[in-house]
Amino acid sequence: MSGTAFPRQDARTLADDGDSLHFCSTCAFSQACMAEGMDKADLLDLHMLVEHVGPLRAGDHVFREGDAFEAIAAVRSGTVKTYTVDRDGHEHVLGFYFPGEVIGLDGIHGDRYPCNAVALDTVMLCRFSFPKISVLATQLPGLQKHLFRLLSRDIGRAALLAGDWTADQRMAAFLVGLSRRLAARGFSPNRFQLTMARTDIANYLRLAPETVSRVLRRFQQDRLLLVDRREVELLDRAQLDALAEPLLRD
Repeated sequence: MSGTAFPRQDARTLADDGDSLHFCSTCAFSQACMAEGMDKADLLDLHMLVEHVGPLRAGDHVFREGDAFEAIAAVRSGTVKTYTVDRDGHEHVLGFYFPGEVIGLDGIHGDRYPCNAVALDTVMLCRFSFPKISVLATQLPGLQKHLFRLLSRDIGRAALLAGDWTADQRMAAFLVGLSRRLAARGFSPNRFQLTMARTDIANYLRLAPETVSRVLRRFQQDRLLLVDRREVELLDRAQLDALAEPLLRD
């Protein structure tokens, strides 16, 4: 799917399961497993743990806050939003997950999912039994390291948004971060759909919805990007990268 705009949902994407040796193209664990010098045939135990889930439709929940934690899930296609609801009924968006990314890791502590996860479009998942994959991770240091890396990545993203950043910096970081994450999975880095609503983006970035719309309009006027409904094309990566750099430091 190199260079294709996200999301691409066709029969090949939804049915992709690799073959007897190779992992599917969006497998969240393939790099860690291959780093161990193993292909799918060598990891039959791991492959047997995989349960394909979906398709889920927009609005379907993967899990809800308080559900017993039994598994983590790798997004195979589509977008998943995680969120909580406070005592006053206000929603707080925690994150968005794309193909090749893993949801549910924050349920490890407490043995219950601390948030809700909902499909924003057509979503396919690979579900892994966490108790079994934990045992396997003790035998494969690369897999264990990869799980820790996934955990730290989520923590880092949440911490960055807590900083005293401007609306322009937050929006640029969101777009550049999204671009990098999609590019890592073979999608176009400069042309993609925002599969989440503007209100969800605003909630996640801790901005007012009208601020998000205003910043996007100004970015377009300044020729940093083009926006057509949910379609986005990044035009001036140098300027966007400069705005995002304080938040996305490696």
